[in-house]
Amino acid sequence: MTTPPPGLRERKKQATREALREAALRLAVERGPDQVRVEDIAEAAGVSPRTYNNYFASREQAIVSAVTADREARIAAAVAARPAEVRLADAVTEAVVEQYTNTGEREHKALLLITTRPTLRDAFLDTTAGIEPPLTSVIAERLGDAGTQAARVLAASVAAAVRIALESWLRPTENTGALESFGAGGLVVPSGSLPDQLRVALAPLAPAFDAAERRTQP
Repeated sequence: MTTPPPGLRERKKQATREALREAALRLAVERGPDQVRVEDIAEAAGVSPRTYNNYFASREQAIVSAVTADREARIAAAVAARPAEVRLADAVTEAVVEQYTNTGEREHKALLLITTRPTLRDAFLDTTAGIEPPLTSVIAERLGDAGTQAARVLAASVAAAVRIALESWLRPTENTGALESFGAGGLVVPSGSLPDQLRVALAPLAPAFDAAERRTQP
């Protein structure tokens, strides 16, 4: 089924959201996250603080959105794009790894900030819950009507596994040299390879994916 293009109102909302997260990241990089107010972000994006609150509940959400924007939908779309003969567990794992590790300059800057502030790390980890709804839909489509309940369970399990992988990756360490320029105290250096952390966390779900696929086969 082809999704219709967004209307004018939706395009304006998308543009506003993009302007807010770009402004939030730019100001956070320039001043440091603790020196940025919601009012500053709203002014830089050309909107009112009230409008800002329609899109983000905090400055942390806006900053984190610079790296997580639309990731949940991209993961689901990547799974849907895999050929039907590809094992569902493999399709989901590769989609998650791809979308969490292919970052550009903007996302890299945001990640550097996220690793230095507990409030930003918490907001970043909270975004994993957003994986569940779109992934449920695409898994259910793959499994058919008989797999609706299984799709919800599997998608929720993927979201939990991704959060666990990120928590492990963002584990605080004694090594502060790499990120020292972003401020003293509470520094975090990502631990190990993020793709490896994600694959390890998702691996225990493979048998459940395989079983769900077998149950829906004629």
